[in-house]
Amino acid sequence: MLGPVVVHPEAPDGGWGWIIVLSAFLQSALVFGVIRSFGVFFVEFVTYFDELSGRISWITSIGIAVQQFASPVGSALSSRYGARPVVMAGGFFSGLGFLLASFATCLAHLYLCIGLLSGFGWALVFTPSLASVARYFKRRRTLATSLALTGVGLSSFAFSPLFQLLVDTYAWRGALLIVAGMSFNLVVCGALIRPITLKEDLPGPVGRGARGTSCWARFSSLFGLHLLGHFAFMRFVLAVTLVNTGYFVPYVHLVARARELGFDEYQAAFLMSLAAAADLCGRLFSGWLANCRGCRLARILVAWTFLTGGALVAIPWGRDYPLLVAISLCYGFCSGALTPVVFSIIPEIVGIANIFSSMGLLQMIESIGGLLGAPLSGWLRDATGDYVASFLAAGSFMFAGSLVLMTLPNFSSCLAPPSVPEPSAKMEAGEGTLLASATAPVGVLSPHDCHPYKVMPETEEPLTKS
Repeated sequence: MLGPVVVHPEAPDGGWGWIIVLSAFLQSALVFGVIRSFGVFFVEFVTYFDELSGRISWITSIGIAVQQFASPVGSALSSRYGARPVVMAGGFFSGLGFLLASFATCLAHLYLCIGLLSGFGWALVFTPSLASVARYFKRRRTLATSLALTGVGLSSFAFSPLFQLLVDTYAWRGALLIVAGMSFNLVVCGALIRPITLKEDLPGPVGRGARGTSCWARFSSLFGLHLLGHFAFMRFVLAVTLVNTGYFVPYVHLVARARELGFDEYQAAFLMSLAAAADLCGRLFSGWLANCRGCRLARILVAWTFLTGGALVAIPWGRDYPLLVAISLCYGFCSGALTPVVFSIIPEIVGIANIFSSMGLLQMIESIGGLLGAPLSGWLRDATGDYVASFLAAGSFMFAGSLVLMTLPNFSSCLAPPSVPEPSAKMEAGEGTLLASATAPVGVLSPHDCHPYKVMPETEEPLTKS
């Protein structure tokens, strides 16, 4: 006999949620830390396969594109089966891709193994794990999200020298085998995700006719296509897409801008190291600030976005090295601070019950901005002869995103954000409570009758089933 599924009246804001944060921290490190540090293998692939750099660069480009465009698949599967098995499957595919890539004999093998297979695994890992963090937290959601995303910054520092050591010691094939072993730990991280059923997952009574729902309606519900008609959410998606268009430009062109000004390669590379360190500090500070905030998350997000745009616009005026260092630190701090707020504000717009499908749609659509931003900046540099127009355009996209964010509901309201009650002692310990009231009776739900993330109707009688 399986035990009943406990319905939580609200997110526990602690308890097992901190284990979910640890899991998401490791997952973000093993996904984006590997992606950011994969340039170590770039030189090895160019030499071994005797191919142009442009063709080699498609390996990680395909992986990132698949990770972003396949995010709705991971969200839909998590809504149907829960995040735990989906993340575990994603970890297996991720590790398997690197394992098979270690036997590659041509570039096409790397495209298929790392680009498609590992990229698809990343899609099944990142969005469901971050959405699981959002489901376990409410008052501390931004803090928890920022802690989970710090894995990206820390792993970026550690993995680059580690991968270089592995390549020097075992060659690129042996290094990929070890990276595969590291990626298989994503399966363990996925196993730590414990499903949780919240009150918001249980809507009002539904008639018997709902059982005859069409296939299209079920498909639309799984992939969150109904959110395409949610105007507030789509405005938010548009804003994040505009922000994404300018967000990644310094990661591609800041070093080239510094070299254009006459600084040597070490000075130029040091700018990105400083930006990465400031990025990590910004994420932690943003989580702390939002945790004790006195204003709406939307206003905090607009402030960080506007400051990031200002830092981008200031880059063309940083002609001496100390000033360029200061601007790089400002950009890294502000751009890192806005990232956790982007993900933690989603439940306030669409509700926690739509967190999986909304994050999947957001990642898929915002990838358009990420893919277009760097090429557009490069084209402007070729057309004008320097990077001034490139960074001015990048900052303009950030400012445009800030303006769109100001149109979110209740942004201009003078009222303070709704207060979130303090979690009870039981909920702090990770224990749930059974909902039972005269107006909205909810009974004990059997695992056979209620999936952790599946929307179920309320019923007058407790649902029990062996």
